[in-house]
Order: sequence, then structure tokens, then C-alpha cells
Amino acid sequence: MKQYEKNYVEKVVNQYKPKEPTKLDELKALDKKVNQPALIFACIFGVLGSLVLGTGMCIAMKVILENLFYIGIVVGIVGIIMVCIDYPIYKKILKARRSKYSERVVELSNELLNN
Repeated sequence: MKQYEKNYVEKVVNQYKPKEPTKLDELKALDKKVNQPALIFACIFGVLGSLVLGTGMCIAMKVILENLFYIGIVVGIVGIIMVCIDYPIYKKILKARRSKYSERVVELSNELLNN
């Protein structure tokens, strides 16, 4: 058997062999657990804020719901506020989650760096 064939066979075997989770895998999962909820919230809230802003613009420009100019301005301002506070809320959620999981992350990181 040629060397490239052996390499291919080893690669296939490694794909099907059950893996035991390592400390690095645990650290990656913990980091994802910290960051993902804040990111999901920020994306959803930002998109909703953009949609509210766009709806307000459409009302104010009389594309939809004619004769409601002032309501369109109010809806647009609400959308602008939502978009503006999205990042500070994201940072606050991220800070809270980091403080919650920081002890375990530092512990795992020190174990990995010392090995």
C-alpha cells in the first residue's frame, strides 16, 4: 500500500473513531456558552430595531399609512433608540456572562497553559 493511501485510511479511521472530550474542547464550549446568547440577542434586537426604524420611515414618507406623518416620526425615533441601545445591552449581557463563568474559564486556561 502506498503512503498516500495509508494517510487516507488513517484519516477515515480518525473520522469514525469516537473522540473523548479534552480540556481544550471544554474551554471552547464554555467560551461559546458565554458569547453566543449575547450575540443572538444583539442580532435579533438590532434587526427588530432596524425594522421599526424602516417602518417609521415608510409611514413618515407616506409610502404606507398616508396622513400619519407624526406617528411615522415617533415610530422612527423608537427604532433609532432601539438600534442605539443594542450595543450597550450586548456589552452588559456579555459582561454578566463573563463574570458568571470567569472562574471556570481561568481554571481551564491555567491547566492548559501549565501542561
